[in-house]
Amino acid sequence: MKLIFSLALHSLFNRRVTALMIVFSIAVSVALLVGVEKVRTGAKHSFSSTIAGTDLIVGARSGSVQLLLYSVFRIGSATNNISWQSYQEIASHPKVAWSIPISLGDSHRGYRVLGTTTDYFKHYRYGRKRPLTFAQGQQFNRLHDVVLGAEVARTLGYKTGDKIVIAHGMGSTSFTKHEDQPFTVTGVLAATGTPVDRSLHVSLQAIEAIHIDWKAGAYIPGSGGKTPLDERELQPHQITAFLLGLKSKLSTFQLQRSISNYRGEPLQAVLPGVALQELWGMLGIAEKALLIISGFVVVSGLFGMLTVLLTGLNERRRELAILRSVGARPAQILSLLVLETSLLTLCGILLGMLLLYAGLGATLPLLEEQYGLQLALSFPTTAELKLLGIVFIAGTLAGLIPGYRAYRYSLADGMTVRI
Repeated sequence: MKLIFSLALHSLFNRRVTALMIVFSIAVSVALLVGVEKVRTGAKHSFSSTIAGTDLIVGARSGSVQLLLYSVFRIGSATNNISWQSYQEIASHPKVAWSIPISLGDSHRGYRVLGTTTDYFKHYRYGRKRPLTFAQGQQFNRLHDVVLGAEVARTLGYKTGDKIVIAHGMGSTSFTKHEDQPFTVTGVLAATGTPVDRSLHVSLQAIEAIHIDWKAGAYIPGSGGKTPLDERELQPHQITAFLLGLKSKLSTFQLQRSISNYRGEPLQAVLPGVALQELWGMLGIAEKALLIISGFVVVSGLFGMLTVLLTGLNERRRELAILRSVGARPAQILSLLVLETSLLTLCGILLGMLLLYAGLGATLPLLEEQYGLQLALSFPTTAELKLLGIVFIAGTLAGLIPGYRAYRYSLADGMTVRI
């Protein structure tokens, strides 16, 4: 066996250009396959870490995924709002430790505006229960203060002290703007890789203030009265949803049932983790499709290797015949060809992993900041090792085809000069 291994190495070295092309082809395929698997698991982890430390999300009765999408991911709209009275009653429940009200409906140049309280900056968690931090400035304190997410500030070029105008509705281009009440940027949050980066944060009182003179979606000056804003109570009438943190995890399901049976209005409370799993299940088809496509790329690379080996086999007939003439048995010829394909596949796998980790090392900060993908430069997972094992076995089995053809070559056929 040692002699066959040495012969395989020398044979590959003599055909090093062709061998390197095969190895690189397999490496690219393996890098794509494992890369898709890492992105899949990273995306799943990123979805799961969008919100952390929140026990319940409460909103108008609809669907758990829909509630999760508009309250956490800022996608879509609520079917109905929640009265301020209902929010206060539930938030004051003895089992509730903290609450974060959320009011949606306005935007700025395509980015969502979120009305909330300062408890948002105190209690909201993401990732491994990481708190929100400020890259610039501080939280809002006055009525027309606004705190920007990292992506909003970076993309639109805003900094603290800049003035912005909020638009009515959620379109990227709006002709109904609250130009009578501009906001001042008081803070910019550090990047989180979550929808927080794509949001503008104002107080609930600010949401009430900018809609005083708006009736049925139209701006009617003076329709809200002539009392100055600083003398108004600006008590919210409705909110979109709210987040709850409980004093004990054991009371989660009990309070969830209590909210579902709330008599004041139809509400629902969902567990973020359960809703995230349901959402990920809906995206499973696209996830599997990507994995299948990358698998076909690997198969294509192995077929390329097989084609090259079969093409070059005719040129090696004399070499194989000489090995037979000096005592090599047919089984040893078969082993030689299979060992060569195994070595090529193994080198392709190693090079592919090297390329993948080098690429990840160079792009990890960008992927997390721009796309919220939390990937780790860790040892391959069990699933990734299984994929690599399948590739290696498939590459080794592919060597049986040229090996079998070499096995059938006779000594006389190999020594015959074909014209």
